[in-house]
Amino acid sequence: MLKLPVRFASAACACGPLLLSATSHAESTPESRATSGAAASPAPRASASAVGSAPAAGPSLPAPAASPDSFFEVGVFGGLLIPSDRHALYSTTQEAFKSPVPELGARVAYFPEKFLGAELEGAAGPTKTESGSPAGVWGVRGHLIGQLPGSTLTPFVLLGLGRLGAGSTATGTDSDPSLHFGAGAKLALDDFLGVRLDLRDHLTQKFNADSGSKTHHPEILLGLSFTLDTRSKPATVLPPSDRDADQIVDALDKCPDAAGPAPDGCPPPPDSDADGVDDARDACPSEAGPKPTGCPDKDSDHDCVPLPIDKCPTEAATTPDGCPDPDPDRDGVQGAADHCPREPETKNGFQDDDGCPDVLPAKVQRFSGVIAGIEFDIGKTTIRPTSRATLDEAAAVLKEFPLLRISISGHTDNLGNRATNLALSGERAASVKSYLVSQGVDAARVETRGAGPDEPVADNKNEAGRQKNRRIEFKLLSD
Repeated sequence: MLKLPVRFASAACACGPLLLSATSHAESTPESRATSGAAASPAPRASASAVGSAPAAGPSLPAPAASPDSFFEVGVFGGLLIPSDRHALYSTTQEAFKSPVPELGARVAYFPEKFLGAELEGAAGPTKTESGSPAGVWGVRGHLIGQLPGSTLTPFVLLGLGRLGAGSTATGTDSDPSLHFGAGAKLALDDFLGVRLDLRDHLTQKFNADSGSKTHHPEILLGLSFTLDTRSKPATVLPPSDRDADQIVDALDKCPDAAGPAPDGCPPPPDSDADGVDDARDACPSEAGPKPTGCPDKDSDHDCVPLPIDKCPTEAATTPDGCPDPDPDRDGVQGAADHCPREPETKNGFQDDDGCPDVLPAKVQRFSGVIAGIEFDIGKTTIRPTSRATLDEAAAVLKEFPLLRISISGHTDNLGNRATNLALSGERAASVKSYLVSQGVDAARVETRGAGPDEPVADNKNEAGRQKNRRIEFKLLSD
């Protein structure tokens, strides 16, 4: 019985596998037997270890055969025919047919070669004559097809002969020989089904013209094609069993239900903690550790603080949690910010954030404490002109050391009302700040306060003591 497995005409390859065995050699042509005689001799048998170590050593799958050279193609289509007004399809009276004419048809083709075939078609469709009489147009034709297979889209051209006929009560029935030609393309949807587009022209005898004069009937068709492969496919040979899919066939696999590497196909022994020490030899199978014991080092930094107590297992320290003391000099500057972790910071308002002891520069010391040379008008906040040189020098130092912050405090003697003295001392401190700011010092770096008579540095019972108590003090601030 002839088997007809289906294929699309434009497919260029991918037939079923061909078993290279004694059976396939027996069924081959004399030419193939002649060319494959040397290959038919048995090859040396591979050793069991060689077969187990490479997937190619087992029985191989058959190689795919070439695509068939011959096949049938059947199809159905619909389209539009534009009949010429100068047609000679009449037996009584010539009338033009209304255009276009919708038509349906069917076709069958045989391709002895992938690129060349012959096809028969028939189509018909209803229309009307110019006078409104119902009419029908039909055609049968045969043609040769030349195509370019090899991809999903197959272009083609065709040329053929046939008959084009028409009939109506107005014109009678008639048919004329036709010559037609065209081009198109087939789009494969799969190996069996495809879509086909045709653009054609039909030439028939022209009305009221010399014999052999032709008129044109353009046509466009769109249809479905079904491809039938006439060649029987060889039986498919299944590959040898490999239940665990480790590419070692079951016949050579010592562990056919557990995937493993060559040569025996068995998985490696279990290693629950993935430390490279098999569970059978691992003293700590649930905790990863180095060879040979497989147990983790509980004190990798050797500071005598074991895990899990040691919160810094890679840094040795003698603290209870195993972490280095972030501030060993207890100066409040911790970690990487402390440039002198073994020496405490000198809190003097100068570079207090580097964690190192320091000495105030002389020019900074000059403006720390009581600032001589700053005088005010009696009972007022007005700075006397003689004080400006001192204040200009102070402003220059503050701008040279932009990280310095100061507190300016104003002080008075005990003569007069205390509340008035407190207010006056605060206003005088503010006047000094205003002057410094006017010289380019950032106001945020300067604080002020008024102490009035409450912080004397000398005895207020004599004029000399009271003079010392009337003063302005600068104090360096630290964070």
